[in-house]
Amino acid sequence: MSSIIFDYAIIGAGAAGFHLAMAMLKDPYFYEKQVLIIDKTDKDINDKTWCFWEDGEGQWDDIIHHSWHHGSFITSGTNKNLNLGPYQYKMLRSVDFYRHCKNELKNISNFYWQNDTIQELYGDDPVEIIGLNQSYKANQVFDSRTDQGYYDGRDQYLRILQHFKGWVIQTEKAVFNPKKFIMMDFRVKWKKKTSFTVVLPTKSNQALVEFTLFTPQLIADKAYDEMLETYIEKILKTDYSILDIEKGVIPMTDYPFNATNRLGITKIGTAGSWVKPASGYSFKNAEKFSRIITENLKTGLEPSQNVADKRHRLYDPIFLEVLLHNNHLGEKIFTAMYEKRPASLIFKFLDEETDLKEDLKIINSFQSNPFLIALFRQLKELI
Repeated sequence: MSSIIFDYAIIGAGAAGFHLAMAMLKDPYFYEKQVLIIDKTDKDINDKTWCFWEDGEGQWDDIIHHSWHHGSFITSGTNKNLNLGPYQYKMLRSVDFYRHCKNELKNISNFYWQNDTIQELYGDDPVEIIGLNQSYKANQVFDSRTDQGYYDGRDQYLRILQHFKGWVIQTEKAVFNPKKFIMMDFRVKWKKKTSFTVVLPTKSNQALVEFTLFTPQLIADKAYDEMLETYIEKILKTDYSILDIEKGVIPMTDYPFNATNRLGITKIGTAGSWVKPASGYSFKNAEKFSRIITENLKTGLEPSQNVADKRHRLYDPIFLEVLLHNNHLGEKIFTAMYEKRPASLIFKFLDEETDLKEDLKIINSFQSNPFLIALFRQLKELI
């Protein structure tokens, strides 16, 4: 395999890598192209759960684990039914996604799968890919590995972490409505920080209950457990057993991951700034941005051109500034948004599909002072 020069190599078979491979698979332009997919593992375990909203039918409906037409937003003072409009909120287990994509690709002669850990990339015509097991060559590499500069943190960029731990629980009593999910429940919080519980019921006695924080630092593992225990004890008030556990950390940042793109190498996924900084959502972005990349490749444009909307990405640092300097305001910010605006408009805004008039409707729902201060900080950084 080291003697082959592939047209494209995809490093990392997560949401971004598989979305890109599937976009290529479905386009006749790539039928004669040689595509290499490299991942450290066989992608045969359920290592995460993706949730996303979607208007109508979607590409992954056949493997969706559960979906909801109704939702709620809860604080100590409100319990608001969310108007999802044309959207559904969908849950997809990663193992089902991986299995589906691998099955689609396994008998396609121009797609190759390789288990390896990539260490270095050299050159650009072609790019030499140095793996732990062997080396490869490709004319264009799509790399999902995150730039080390993000972790170093020695720059002016904002960094908030969306971090969470979830338990799939089975309860003694029927306490859930499997037709309705809880987007955010702020009744149990961590030390006045922006923290909430997400509840995703699949049966009347079974749900993924996830404690989530939007804070600059992680908390101890046992602290997530304590918050989950508190929520189940005080809110659900039922005995339960834990069927599965998942944890995750998602960067919410204006760090320019894709600034490390160069001739022959394009960053994708988190490493390509595909995660929406203000929300941490990325699964639908991976689908949308993969289609943009394939169109760019067909027309000779830079692969990452027009990925992410510039106007919407201007708003994200302002929101991150508020969370960084006034983290205790998270509940008030989200309450104002969900009480004053329909969830369908919020979803559209976070998908970066609203026009300027709709943007202003969202922005005007917030208390102005913290956001004005954050805006001035951002402008000061630019001067």
